[in-house]
This record gives sequence, C-alpha cells and structure tokens, in this order.
Amino acid sequence: MAGDPSPDLGEVLRQLAQVVGQYEAECSFTDGHDRWSLYRAALDTPAALPLLFDAVSLEPDGPLASGVVGDVLERVPEDEREQWVQLLPPGVRDFSARRARELGVLASLEQGGMPSDAVGEIIDGWSDWLQLRAVRAASDKEVLHVVSQKGRTEAIRRAATEARQRR
Repeated sequence: MAGDPSPDLGEVLRQLAQVVGQYEAECSFTDGHDRWSLYRAALDTPAALPLLFDAVSLEPDGPLASGVVGDVLERVPEDEREQWVQLLPPGVRDFSARRARELGVLASLEQGGMPSDAVGEIIDGWSDWLQLRAVRAASDKEVLHVVSQKGRTEAIRRAATEARQRR
C-alpha cells in the first residue's frame, strides 16, 4: 500500500488499538504488517469485533482484508459470515466466500446433517482444507468411509481411515 491510510481508517485503527491495549506509538498504521498485527489482536478480543468490521470495510489492501475475513469467519456465527465476506472487494472475495460455504458444510457434518451419499456426490468439489476438517468434524462412520475412499490425497484418506477406526 502506498501512502497513509484514509483518515477514517486511521481513526478506526486508533480506536481498535485502544480496545486491544495497543498504543499508536507502537505501530505505524501505514504499514500493512502493523495493521495485520493489530487485526490479529482484535480477533482475540470479542469486544473489538465491531471495530474490526469497520476497519476491514475501510482497509485499502485487499489481500490483507481477505486474510482478516478468512480468520474471522470461524469466530462469528454462521448468520454473520456473509456480511464479512461482502466487506471485501470483489477481486479478493472468492476465497472468503468459499471458506464461509465450507464452514457451513462443517457445521452440517458436526450435526450429522449430511448423509454419506451426499458427501460422496460433492466431495470432489471440496478443498483439501475442507476434506481434512471433515475428518475431524464428522461423527458418522459412513461419512468417514466416503472420505477414506474419495479423499483427494493419501494423507486425507489415511486420516479418515484412522478416525473411522477410533469412532
């Protein structure tokens, strides 16, 4: 990013830094690495999420904003995920949109709401990340069997086989 952040972003960042216990003198808001550090601290501070939302909406560095949203999606309720995804510029939105959908799939697997035949039909479209997380999330042995047979990599298939044997 070249130049200073917008005045509105600067004010939001100052407020965010106060909420997470950082001080402006400790970081330069013009530096993306410092903003990333501030955003990471805000992720661990539930009271900071509204300010983090505002900061991400003003963040001029699309990949940086995308990284923050990717992390926040696992920390917010499912019904709030789309709001976070829509903060992102269209050019960097795809990853977070996919991650939000994948988290919905994981929730369904954890609740036993996705039968093994449905998993068998759609697993080829899942990312490696989702396939590995599905091994941990699924309690249904038949779902684990499908993943052990159709997982994309040997590591995924082996993890599913081992998880199935433990359950």
